[in-house]
Amino acid sequence: MIEAVGIRKRYGALEVLKGVDLHVAKGEVVSIVGASGAGKTTLLQILGTLDKADAGSLRINAEEVTRLGSNALSSFRNTHIGFVFQFHHLLPEFNALENVMMPGLIAGRSKSECAPRAVELLARLNVVAREEHKPAQLSGGEQQRVAVARALFNNPSVVLADEPSGNLDSAHARELHQLFFELRKELGQTFVIVTHNEELADMADRKLVMRDGVM
Repeated sequence: MIEAVGIRKRYGALEVLKGVDLHVAKGEVVSIVGASGAGKTTLLQILGTLDKADAGSLRINAEEVTRLGSNALSSFRNTHIGFVFQFHHLLPEFNALENVMMPGLIAGRSKSECAPRAVELLARLNVVAREEHKPAQLSGGEQQRVAVARALFNNPSVVLADEPSGNLDSAHARELHQLFFELRKELGQTFVIVTHNEELADMADRKLVMRDGVM
């Protein structure tokens, strides 16, 4: 599902990634751990096509994404990659249902077309009763479940999660961790998860350690 070879990235004089190789199979759950500043989030942003590597190749679902232009890359990202962030990044002016529909609306589909899929995901994540609530009216755990539903909306090839439980209490964090593995079992979803949570990292099929810009 992911083939990254020789990924390098520097910001000015600081070389953050020093030739990272990463291969992730379809349906695999991989965790990436390491000290702050090791390059984990930078790598995740490059895998998610939010940032570009200075060197190296990146194939996602057999597509060489480094060759795509900006418009094609935006379309590929919306279709093939789901994101779950530590701080949710839900849009405050929209309710839960509208937030989950957003990837479909960005792709040019109508609200009436997107709503059934959003309701289905909110029900699967046990927050459908909160579909008309805005993010400020939701608990941290509920907000993160809505964010996961949004990430899954377009049935992406891979879900990238950056400290997904870092802003949750231990009970909600454990629920979220279990949810990832349930989704993998049910949907065959591929996950790459950057985390400082050792419990989550150890649950993964593989735990990779980054240190000083290398794996």
